[in-house]
Amino acid sequence: MGTRAGGRRTGPKCIAIVGPFASGKTTLLEAILARTGAIPRQNPVSSGNTVSDHSPEARAHAMSVEASIATTEFMGEQFTFIDCPGSIEFSFEAEPVLAACDVAVVVAEADEKKIPALQLIMRKLDDLGVPRILFLNKVDKAIAGVRDTLKMLQPTSAAPLLLRQIPLRKDGVVIGSIDLALERAYIYREYAESEVAEIPGDDKARELEARFSMLETLADHDDELMEQLLEEIEPPKDAIFDDLAADLREGAVTPVLIGTAEKGNGVLRLLKTIRHDAPDIEATRKRLGAPDGNATVVQVMKTIHTPHGGKLSVSRILSGQVADGSELWLPGGDTAKVSGIYRMLGKDQVKLTAARTGDTVALGKLDAVKTGQTLTSAKGGAKQLFDVEPPQPVFAFALRPRERKDEVKMSAAIQRLAEEDPSLSLRHNQDSAETVLSGHGEMHLRVVRERLEGKNQIPVEGHAPAVPYRETIRKPVQQRGRHKKQSGGHGQFGDVVIEIKPLPRGSGFQFTDTITGGVVPKTYIQSVETGIRDYLKSGPLGFPVVDVAVNLSDGSYHAVDSSDMAFQMAAKLAMKEGMAACSPVLLEPVMKVEIVTPSDATSKIIALIPQRRGQILGYDARPDWPGWDVVEATMPQAEIGDLIIELRSATSGVASYRAVFDHMAELTGRLADEAMNANGKAA
Repeated sequence: MGTRAGGRRTGPKCIAIVGPFASGKTTLLEAILARTGAIPRQNPVSSGNTVSDHSPEARAHAMSVEASIATTEFMGEQFTFIDCPGSIEFSFEAEPVLAACDVAVVVAEADEKKIPALQLIMRKLDDLGVPRILFLNKVDKAIAGVRDTLKMLQPTSAAPLLLRQIPLRKDGVVIGSIDLALERAYIYREYAESEVAEIPGDDKARELEARFSMLETLADHDDELMEQLLEEIEPPKDAIFDDLAADLREGAVTPVLIGTAEKGNGVLRLLKTIRHDAPDIEATRKRLGAPDGNATVVQVMKTIHTPHGGKLSVSRILSGQVADGSELWLPGGDTAKVSGIYRMLGKDQVKLTAARTGDTVALGKLDAVKTGQTLTSAKGGAKQLFDVEPPQPVFAFALRPRERKDEVKMSAAIQRLAEEDPSLSLRHNQDSAETVLSGHGEMHLRVVRERLEGKNQIPVEGHAPAVPYRETIRKPVQQRGRHKKQSGGHGQFGDVVIEIKPLPRGSGFQFTDTITGGVVPKTYIQSVETGIRDYLKSGPLGFPVVDVAVNLSDGSYHAVDSSDMAFQMAAKLAMKEGMAACSPVLLEPVMKVEIVTPSDATSKIIALIPQRRGQILGYDARPDWPGWDVVEATMPQAEIGDLIIELRSATSGVASYRAVFDHMAELTGRLADEAMNANGKAA
């Protein structure tokens, strides 16, 4: 380790604002935009008039449900802030955004209940290698001291939380802050720049102690600073600022600034820290592994479908420049032509003629382009820099328009919504003839439904998707089936004897024949199998039949009246009569479930599993996740539909799960009756 110079870099920066739900992200962005003059005044979230939460759904639920982009200027430099939702149900919005940002501002508060949510966010930043600044919000309401709060929050961060400011109090009330690097006091003024002041004498000892602690952490990465501290030599301020910048950019520390976004306090110091210390586009390009050279490289962060402007691809210009009408290559080798370049401020757009390196802009009419793709001016396309991989869905409902004429319209609308939000998935269940929409929670899909009905004017109905029940048999039966019909001219004749036997679970269906003497001609044996397979689509209980073996052992035919169709009908008749005598039983799918939960909620999770007919297989600490556990269990698929609601209710909204099919199990009694009645079959 040696000394490093942080340097000062300029150019357009892109900053993600992230943090747990209701930590104050939207309020902070509003305060930033007001302080930089992008908006005339700071509006409270309760007004429903903030730049960030501009969609009807965000305002209706008083929460961010999508990433919102706002570009402003500060001290002659351009900053684009992207406010990302805090709820875990909408958290995937942040991933393609974070990949192309220079730095993240993590908004947190002194609330122990939000530590698991903060840990999820910090881990994602670690995985992506994104430097971050922690803005400790609501300091005016905090009961604990700021250093005690940092001790509480430190387990969420792999890098040391480096306190850069401490609160300045008067009569127990926070009236400002003391900057430990500048050694100055700042007296807060609501919605205005703080007043610079001398550090009060009573606070000097506290400031010196906190400052020395900051310098000790910096010295872990700077040998010269370490020597100066050991020899009690006051290090030069410029060297301290260089270390602060270098450690932030390298991810060696997470600087912590304090304030109260609701009153606009602490915003200016945050902006100056971003301006002086945060990495720029060059570092981001290197982190992503973007190609060197003269080619233009563009990373798509988000897709938006606007009512009048069509499709917009919010993009970071990693290198080169993009002019209106530029042709860009997609990763697969196709091309797309830019039709419109826009700077964004929430829902408002300003048209530009071109965008340069570092800019974050919306590019118009790139119809074939998807969120997360890397575009380039180089012929043939560039290597994909970032893979968009949504987590497994945890909630679903079957969707249909109230009016059949809207089916095509609904399908197109959902396709657009899935372009905007790649964490949505849509599939058609052939067994139940349902269109199933899947996502990351009940609120996530509720917002999708509201957008279909509001933005797209398509009234829809939703219900829990059908469970793929099956049925099988418990005992063997031999059965004859004869189909005979005479109606002038050629008649219909088919006669079969079949043996129906149960198979071990998971065997599927087997068909054999032991015909001798040609009693059923070979040409009709295939017809018998076809008839049997057709019957097995819906057995005596009303569900597809599995784990059954059928052997064609005997039968007869008529030289004139026998036909493929006659033997199919004979086989179906034999199956219908025989299956009813085979002691049919319902089977339900059982899933293997892996639940991740904060350790303090593990006992609650273990208690709820048996309530859903689940069996606990075990639980253990989650590898490399301090304070988290993994609970493994098996659970019927019928019990998993709304499992996520209960899991998150028990864990302050942070638990999640993965489920994979494990086996089929017999279902009897009241639950079987209910399943058959729901399917239109009496028990």
